[in-house]
Amino acid sequence: FRCGECMSILEIIRFALRGLNSNKLRTTLTTLGIAIGVSSVIILLAVGNGSSKAVQAGIEKLGTNTITIQSNRGGFGGGRASASRAASSKPLTVGDAVALSSAINAPDIKQTAPVASANVTCAVGTNSSTPGTFDGTWPAWFEASNTSVTKGTYFTNEDVTEGRRVAVIGQTTASDLFGTSNPIGQIMRCGGIPFTIIGLTEKKGSNGFQDGDSLVVAPLTAVQRSITGYNNLQSIVVEAKSAKVQDLAQTEINTIMDAQHKIKNTNNRDYRTLNQASLLLTTSSSNSVFTVLLGMVAAISLLVGGIGITNIMLVTVVERTREIGIRKAIGAPKRAIMTQFLIEATILSLVGGLFGVVGGFVGSHFKIVGVQPIIIPGSVFLAFGVSILIGIFFGGYPASRAASLRPIEALRYE
Repeated sequence: FRCGECMSILEIIRFALRGLNSNKLRTTLTTLGIAIGVSSVIILLAVGNGSSKAVQAGIEKLGTNTITIQSNRGGFGGGRASASRAASSKPLTVGDAVALSSAINAPDIKQTAPVASANVTCAVGTNSSTPGTFDGTWPAWFEASNTSVTKGTYFTNEDVTEGRRVAVIGQTTASDLFGTSNPIGQIMRCGGIPFTIIGLTEKKGSNGFQDGDSLVVAPLTAVQRSITGYNNLQSIVVEAKSAKVQDLAQTEINTIMDAQHKIKNTNNRDYRTLNQASLLLTTSSSNSVFTVLLGMVAAISLLVGGIGITNIMLVTVVERTREIGIRKAIGAPKRAIMTQFLIEATILSLVGGLFGVVGGFVGSHFKIVGVQPIIIPGSVFLAFGVSILIGIFFGGYPASRAASLRPIEALRYE
């Protein structure tokens, strides 16, 4: 640039700032509209991302290599077909779990654990707790379900063989029964049957459906002998050797279970499998859609802010019609007039965008509807960049209109 052109640009910026400063309240309100739009985009996308992360963490706590087999006896609906299916189908058994443990027939399965569940109340003195999960199982369940012990120890295969009444409990159950006291070595009565507590699980938290720390896990034989009887298993937990071979492991499960239950038509299976990896993938996909929808809702407020800029700039052009006419009459080029109004609109969106980013960061430090927002870095740059583009786009028409005014008509304007 030549020096004269540099001075011209600086003069245009000075005129733009003076124009914005002439009506502080209107400028502030317009800037606030952009700031609210930008902060809304950042915060709502952060809420969607935080929700997604929380759900994924809850699923991962259950074990991403885990496949759960559940009974599907009777299917859905009623009538003779359902009754006939119930009569011909088989329940899940310990024999099924043993068959799935075959290294020859199931090379991609690491371990299995049959599960017998009960709904009982446990008590210690006057304190009582009804755990959300009361399972009798094998020691393999702990690793397969990604459940760690933070105090004490796990029960062993020998405990299962001997049917010993020992149990590992969750932290919610421990708090309900013992408060802040150490539960290890203490005795609780579940369904009137005494169990000695030998372990306390690591805190899992809620997975969105139930409290992962409200649980009691005991040897399968002890639970069957004392509480459930030798009836059907509720499920069999299977752990694949890795996430990469989980689909192969599921195929092996279907092959073995079909043989065990003499299933000839795969549409009439009396069991169903739940794949944690597939659940995680489906949930992640759903949450991504949810996050995008939240972002689109927030973008509407940013669009409204842009329309507000157009409205304010059009009012400004009308108010300063005579000023524009005088400047054009003394030689101000069309480019200078247009640039001035574009700069005014861009400053409004720029300042609003900066305040919106600050508001987004501040708002994301607070839980919203129980979700801790997690900011997506890209959303910050996207929202800020879009706010500037909105200023240029929505300020373009008023700027063009101001630059197109004929000097003689502008000077006559009252």
